[in-house]
Amino acid sequence: MLPGEGGFVPIPGEFLNVFNSLDFLGDPDLPEFEIEEFDPILDSANMKPGDWNRIAAIIASKYREFDGFVVLHGTDTMAYTASALSFMLEGLRKPVILTGSQIPLCRIRSDGRRNVVEAMMLAGHYALPEVCIHFGGRLLRGNRSTKVSSAALKAFDSPNFPFLGRVGTSFKVRDDLVRRSPHGALRVHSLGQSRVGALRLFPGIGAEVLENILLPPLQGLVLECYGVGNAPVADGKIPEVIKAANDRGVVVAIASQCLDGTVELSGYATSSALAKAGAISGLDMTVEALMTKMMYLIELGLPAEQVKARLQSNLRGELS
Repeated sequence: MLPGEGGFVPIPGEFLNVFNSLDFLGDPDLPEFEIEEFDPILDSANMKPGDWNRIAAIIASKYREFDGFVVLHGTDTMAYTASALSFMLEGLRKPVILTGSQIPLCRIRSDGRRNVVEAMMLAGHYALPEVCIHFGGRLLRGNRSTKVSSAALKAFDSPNFPFLGRVGTSFKVRDDLVRRSPHGALRVHSLGQSRVGALRLFPGIGAEVLENILLPPLQGLVLECYGVGNAPVADGKIPEVIKAANDRGVVVAIASQCLDGTVELSGYATSSALAKAGAISGLDMTVEALMTKMMYLIELGLPAEQVKARLQSNLRGELS
């Protein structure tokens, strides 16, 4: 990115200009690499499922040529992209590591140089058969990651799963936590046809807000509730709305507004009412993982009850 009239904007060719000027490109520790720049390049706030498909398609087309892949990505939606790719790239046996920077690469204090170089070394030298985020010296499972700071250089965390590794004076990868390499060939699934949304509850929310969101063509909703999955149910209207949607085949999964912990719908009367209405627990998944997993399962053409069952099954290490 470079400064523009309205703030920082992505500029074609700028990454290549900066990266090619670095004096360590011939270092023997750096794996051989090729750079492919999207056209147009995007601010990550403008990312859509179609862009996830483009990333997955490039990885698939180059899969036999390279030992690993680094995806340079803006921080705002990086966790969504990492989660989506983890489900889209079925049978992945090579590293796909997303990274970027909090401070643009054109700035002298940019954290991007370190993040990119370390991600390249991880992708080139380590057995990591999964989608990861590497940022601020932390290697995280992609579908366990969420952005927790707009200012800190350690912008991402993995609230319900340990880091896969850390990079300081040396590289330390937790091989015991890394997923085992799957069998079979890479299979790429596209996303973007399903209609999935998210809604965060707040005190005083009316049932009509939820009812309107659940109208067709919506097929699935991640409902971000309080604590272990609690919602305002005293008047019974929100459970009624959820039951009506459930009867139409809409999948409603409950996430927590808390970063740490799991959703347990039998813990309180204010959560068990949601389960009785047909909603399911999102367990300890991040909102990003839960949304993209729901999209993936719906686009497999599964009926609602099978989508619910597989949402609560561990597919790519996204839940405990």
